[in-house]
Amino acid sequence: MTIDIDGLVLAYGPHAAPAVDDLSLSIEQGKLFVLLGPSGCGKTTTMRCVAGLEVPNRGRISINGKTVLDMSRRVNVPTHKRQVGMVFQSYAIWPHKTVYQNVAFPLQMQGIKGKATQTLVSEVLGKVGLGDFEGRSASQLSGGQMQRVALARSIAMQPSVLLFDEPLSNLDARLRENLRFEIRALQQEFGFTSVYVTHDQSEALALGDEIAVMRSGRIVQQGSPTSLYYEPKTGFVAEFLGVGNRLAGEVIDRTADGSTIRLDDSSIEIRSAATRFAVGERVLACIRDEALDLAARGDAGRSATANTLPGSVNVASFLGAEAQYQCRLDGGPLVRLSMSTHGHALHRSGDLIEITFGRDAVRLVPAEEQAA
Repeated sequence: MTIDIDGLVLAYGPHAAPAVDDLSLSIEQGKLFVLLGPSGCGKTTTMRCVAGLEVPNRGRISINGKTVLDMSRRVNVPTHKRQVGMVFQSYAIWPHKTVYQNVAFPLQMQGIKGKATQTLVSEVLGKVGLGDFEGRSASQLSGGQMQRVALARSIAMQPSVLLFDEPLSNLDARLRENLRFEIRALQQEFGFTSVYVTHDQSEALALGDEIAVMRSGRIVQQGSPTSLYYEPKTGFVAEFLGVGNRLAGEVIDRTADGSTIRLDDSSIEIRSAATRFAVGERVLACIRDEALDLAARGDAGRSATANTLPGSVNVASFLGAEAQYQCRLDGGPLVRLSMSTHGHALHRSGDLIEITFGRDAVRLVPAEEQAA
């Protein structure tokens, strides 16, 4: 099923800023579309409008070509007639019912009974790893198991669209990671069109076929996970997608091969392959933590690179497979980096080091677009 949203506006009161502000997007059949952004950006409100749980001031929504909302024509199809399933952050299962009863309930509301219900419930519970839990009381389940029940219940409804409202945010980190892969595998197996709301950039990148980053009720950048990860267009998007280093400065030279940026309040100059900004323009130089390399100062084994900056280790954190560092550039700002611990010497606070990175690692965005 496809989803088309056109000119959606919702404000909670005549003088309030819009929670959703003239938002339009199209979601293709069978795609998992992620709405990503901070609290209050309008992502959950947008999803609730698709579900029919919120009534906007203006706009139009269609599912698979059928109009379910058109405020100009006063069309608003009720939630239960939109064939939309939802998986909530709070699980929303009945603790006094068994796992089987929780999953079977919406089927019974649709008039599906007897053997058909039993077959479908058993199949879906098997898919989510709860095949042996049919008779167990929901109150005896762990948080992860409850979320699997909620997911099974929504899948069993065989909805046109499946909506996820931050379903993993109440779970611990390891369980979130495991369920993330399970949700993605189930979505690909069943092929249902999905809208997934999250504030977690790792979750968005792992799950989405396409991601829309939202801010103040609007989409500020939309694209594939790889395009957003490698080509953020604003400082806000860069920050929200985990770019740890956003260094303010001014373009002081530009050639056909790239640009040179002098960082604010220092004499440090770095080089970027980007050429879109003119000399004199203020920019943010965005560099991912993992794009930086670090070695002891004066290490003769270093290979030549476009940018080599001396500094010292401020904070060092060993995390097993990787080490994370916060370093102070000589006469310049703090930078963050992460490195694999395999084959690399560990550094300590106070060590004199050099940080190197290529020109291609430096993405430039307008300085005025940085996050507030």
